[in-house]
Amino acid sequence: MDLECMEMEKLGEVCREWGIFRLVNHGIPLSLLSQLEDHAKRLFGLPFESKEAIFTTPVSYFWGTPALTKSGVALSQTSQNVNWVEGFNVPLSQLPLLQTQDPIIDSFRLILEEYGRHLSRIARTLFNAMAKNLGHDPKQCESSLDESSGIVRVYRYPLRPNRDHASHMEVHTDSSVLSILNQDEVGGLEVLKDGEWLSASPISNTLVINVGDMMQVISNDEYKSVIHRVKVAKERERLSICYFVFPEENTIIKSSKYRPFSYNDFRSQVQEDIKALGHKVGLERFKVNNDSD
Repeated sequence: MDLECMEMEKLGEVCREWGIFRLVNHGIPLSLLSQLEDHAKRLFGLPFESKEAIFTTPVSYFWGTPALTKSGVALSQTSQNVNWVEGFNVPLSQLPLLQTQDPIIDSFRLILEEYGRHLSRIARTLFNAMAKNLGHDPKQCESSLDESSGIVRVYRYPLRPNRDHASHMEVHTDSSVLSILNQDEVGGLEVLKDGEWLSASPISNTLVINVGDMMQVISNDEYKSVIHRVKVAKERERLSICYFVFPEENTIIKSSKYRPFSYNDFRSQVQEDIKALGHKVGLERFKVNNDSD
């Protein structure tokens, strides 16, 4: 899809059939993406103890799981359910609170702030186009996408040892309205389509847009929240940067397929399920006439 020349019919088709698409002419300078990746690699190169000590609030460091609480604390995982990943969780609206004397970290903050402004613009443009395609008035569903909720997660997938119970990132859907991914040349993202896993190979200066769970509900199941995972070749490390944006926390989302709920309700249920079951159940918990809860 071309952000500068959006084909509305094609946009609706890919959201219905795939739930994922590539975006070109997104307006983010290549130099900014390069600077962000370079800073991330330098910070990931720090000792484990340094990363844990430096990044506590508002930016947090996590490893072993992408499942985090609202404050960025990793939810506990069993040794049988380890994801071979580490990362930084960045709530964009709180970035000004990251005060440091370290020039590298301060530069990282400034780059993230600029990157976040671009992502907010892209997310709002895409959401408004999707809303129009669905017959919604974008102004009436502004609270369904709250730019202040935007977070960036910077992921590093290290070289993986021979451990059968460690995956790079397990099969999942995103809880967001939209997710916007920038992946390096290593790749590893795989998408489930008609029962078959397909590789979403990286293309330079192209973003990958995922439809998330909240967009599936907003569309009344017309659009798909894409099922995906990450599998990286053992001999390569992977770096990816993903932006997630959500509805306003307490806005009630209504759909004929689901009982009314807020994103806050959904997030709480997901975290309860991960703690109790070791995995996310997701939208099935909120389906009409579903007794699973």
